[in-house]
Amino acid sequence: MTKPFISHHTLVRAALLCTLILAANTMAPSGSHASEAGQMRDARRPLPFQPGEKLRFLVRWSVIPAGEAILEVLPPQVINGRPCLHFVMTARTYPFVDLFYKVRDRIESFTDLNMTYSLLYRKEQKGKSYKDVEVTLDWEKREARYSNHGRKRKPIPLIPGSFDPLSVFYAFRLLDLENRTELKTPVTDGKKCVMGKARVIGKERVHLPKKSYDTYLVIPELKHVGGVFQKSKDADLKIWVSADRRRIPVKIESKVAVGSFVAELHAER
Repeated sequence: MTKPFISHHTLVRAALLCTLILAANTMAPSGSHASEAGQMRDARRPLPFQPGEKLRFLVRWSVIPAGEAILEVLPPQVINGRPCLHFVMTARTYPFVDLFYKVRDRIESFTDLNMTYSLLYRKEQKGKSYKDVEVTLDWEKREARYSNHGRKRKPIPLIPGSFDPLSVFYAFRLLDLENRTELKTPVTDGKKCVMGKARVIGKERVHLPKKSYDTYLVIPELKHVGGVFQKSKDADLKIWVSADRRRIPVKIESKVAVGSFVAELHAER
């Protein structure tokens, strides 16, 4: 039996990680190792995100507060002699949820400065289980190399323009959603490299406790998503993205057999 692309074996991790990271599988590839996002962006124009940006999401399972996740853009770093953009996501559950499934995760991603492909992905997962994952994307050999606690897997071939599960969120924000009906992107976690797809449904007004937003509703395809999404017959995932230059996700909603999860933007800078 084939393992799911990204497997989260609990409801809590599905809410904190699937809901936020897999929400962004929505760009398109090109014939070389540069994504549509990278090709369309005018290098003279600033990116819609800059170092210092911080987005904090609160996640609840039905009416129960489950945890929070923070997405940050950090100052560029040099990786193997190359200056890279640096993105970080941290996720944690609240004390009540810690009693049955504790999550303390940190994910890092590094891309080229033009945001055309990913170069390095790291995931440190603590709590109920522990992982120390590193994925290197080697564009000379066109392969991704995965290791966990230093134990290496066989390299896999890369689709041109591939992003990792975190940087794909930021590459998504380079694209103008107006007049688009379908989006797609190659994305890899080091175990598989697949084409994620999504539909742009239309504009909607979203009201949050602190602010209201004009947004686009985007619905990703879930066939490559594991965990509770794979096990639920009528599972769905919806993302509302701000209809402005920054294109930030302001609300993410998922429905599975055991209930619904909602992640809402609580604070931004």
